[in-house]
Amino acid sequence: MWHCLYVAMVHRANQLARTWKDWLSTDGGKLLLYARQRTSSLQDAEDLLQDALIRLWGYQAERKYRPPDLPLAYSVLRLCAMDHGRKTGRRDRKHRKIVEFHAYDDHWLDHGAEEGEEAELLRDSVESLSEKLREVIGMKIWGGLTFAQIAEVLKISQNTAASRYRYALEQLQKKLFYLKEARNG
Repeated sequence: MWHCLYVAMVHRANQLARTWKDWLSTDGGKLLLYARQRTSSLQDAEDLLQDALIRLWGYQAERKYRPPDLPLAYSVLRLCAMDHGRKTGRRDRKHRKIVEFHAYDDHWLDHGAEEGEEAELLRDSVESLSEKLREVIGMKIWGGLTFAQIAEVLKISQNTAASRYRYALEQLQKKLFYLKEARNG
């Protein structure tokens, strides 16, 4: 009898592990990308995502430990990022940004993007947006969330989420047009 119970528990654990691995392979990249926006290095983003996954696991007890919905994952990741930001001193963040600026070798944009001058202009333009606008752009474009889901994560209205998205696109369009005109003379 104990052996059957043990075998059933092992089978259930393996099934849960496969389910979470499948979920991470589908949505993990989106979440890491969002975490990368909120931190100064890829390593910090990976640590942040790991902290969020640990919290998410605890929240899933009532759901029989099934993987969470994507908006919940973004919300928990956002809370972990705020905790991380509070723990990290302003001077420390500034120092890491300076070091990263001089040795920028990991990109939070799509790895398939062309690594030429235009990709660098786009990356710099997105990074120059305010955090509120960058958040919405990241969740909408790279995270694939709807405005309703973004609103749920950020605790704002859908209209505010859509407005921030539209405003960010307008700012990017103006900035890129200006840079392109300046470059082409």
